[in-house]
Amino acid sequence: MKDASLSDTEAKISRFPVPKLDDLPEDLKAMMLAVQEKAGFIPNVFLSLAWRPDELRAFMAYHDALMERDGGLSKAEREMIVVATSAENRCGYCVIAHGAILRVRAKNTLVADQITMNFRKADITHRQKAMLDFAVKVANASHTIDESDYDHLYEQGFSESDIWDITGITAFFGMSNRIANVISMRPNDEFYSMGRAPK
Repeated sequence: MKDASLSDTEAKISRFPVPKLDDLPEDLKAMMLAVQEKAGFIPNVFLSLAWRPDELRAFMAYHDALMERDGGLSKAEREMIVVATSAENRCGYCVIAHGAILRVRAKNTLVADQITMNFRKADITHRQKAMLDFAVKVANASHTIDESDYDHLYEQGFSESDIWDITGITAFFGMSNRIANVISMRPNDEFYSMGRAPK
C-alpha cells in the first residue's frame, strides 16, 4: 500500500523531465558514473540538470572552476559559503547536499548545521565569519558593497583573488539555488547522513 504521507511529486527528483542515464550523451554519462563510483550514488543535481546537456556542461565547468581551484580559501571554506548563502535563499537541496560535503571536508559533524541556522554563532573563526558576512551581503544586497567591506576582508587577511572567489561562489550558487527551488529538486537521501559520524 502506498504511504499516504507522500504525494506523487514528493518522490520525484525534479518537476521537469529527468532523462535516463543510458539516454545521456556519453561524456555526461561517464561523468555521472565516475561520481557514482566515488560517492556511491549520483547526486540528483546532475540528473535534474541533464535535461539540458549543454547547460549541465557549462554549470559543471563553472562549478569546478570555483570550487576545486587552489587559492586562499580552503575547500571547506568554499562549502561554508554555499551553505550560508543557500540558507539565505532557502534552498533545501543545496543546504542539505553542500552541508554534507562541508561536514566531510571540514571533518566536523556540527559545522554545517550551525552555519545553516546562524553562522554568526557557529564554531568557526572570526575570519570565516567575516567571509560569510560578506557572502551574505553579496547574496542579499550586493548593490550596497563598498570599500569598507573590502577593507574589513583585507584586515582578515583575504586577498583580492579571495574576494573574487567569495563573490563568484555566492553568485553561482544564487543561480543554482533559484533553479533548484523552481524545479523542486529533491536531495538524495544519502546526503542526510554523510559526515554525521566522526571517523
